[in-house]
Amino acid sequence: MWGKILGALFGMALLKIPGLFIGLLIGHWFDRSYGGVFASHGGFNGFSRDKSEAQGIFRYNTFAVMGHIAKSNGVVTKSHIQQATVFMDQLGLTAAQKQEAQAAFRHGKQADFPLLEQLAEFRSVYRTRPDVLLMFLEIQISTAYVDLYLSSAEQKILTQVASALGINATQFEQMLSRYEAEARFAKNSSNGPGDAGRRLTDAYKILGISADSSEVQLKKAYKKLMAQHHPDKLMSQGLPPELMDVAKQKTQDIQAAYELIRKQRG
Repeated sequence: MWGKILGALFGMALLKIPGLFIGLLIGHWFDRSYGGVFASHGGFNGFSRDKSEAQGIFRYNTFAVMGHIAKSNGVVTKSHIQQATVFMDQLGLTAAQKQEAQAAFRHGKQADFPLLEQLAEFRSVYRTRPDVLLMFLEIQISTAYVDLYLSSAEQKILTQVASALGINATQFEQMLSRYEAEARFAKNSSNGPGDAGRRLTDAYKILGISADSSEVQLKKAYKKLMAQHHPDKLMSQGLPPELMDVAKQKTQDIQAAYELIRKQRG
């Protein structure tokens, strides 16, 4: 639509009536060829939205959806409150940012919290940055698993979040499986050797491949995940600076899983 409107205006200004028709034709071609790409970048709003605004939207939605998940079972548990508080401390938020995060968390707990509307706005800002959308969903998965149990209400909300962000069901299930494997993998690493076979199985799940995958498939999966979670890449895509440590931890887990598999294969 914008192609036809602008084409007509410019054509009219340059060549009057003949220019109007020429501009409409050129604009129609633009809308058909590039209109979708233009809209996916937020249209003209995309030009006016700076990185700091996008980062603020990420921060707000992160804690609001965390609050919504925490309240999904009817009562916000102490574990959810502690997790949100610890997460704020880990991110090194300023006093003002903490107040904003707490207000967002409270908003998310409200019964009339417009989850889908909030996610639609969030996706409109980050729709061309799929890795940031995946990072957002990973944070929400960690919120749901804070008590090491995923209730049906929590899973329902996570499914809604994934769908609203354009993440298909297969990919979502893989993310859930990967998160569970990462949690076990980290726990076994900190508590000693544990079950070597279980840890190796989790390492494969973290990379999203099977034990009979080839070396080529192993390296491809590793490089893909490392690129997806690379802090510098996510930073350039609009991830708030305080979330860089989260991205770094993800890359460390991926690297540790890859190295364990390589060591086992010899």
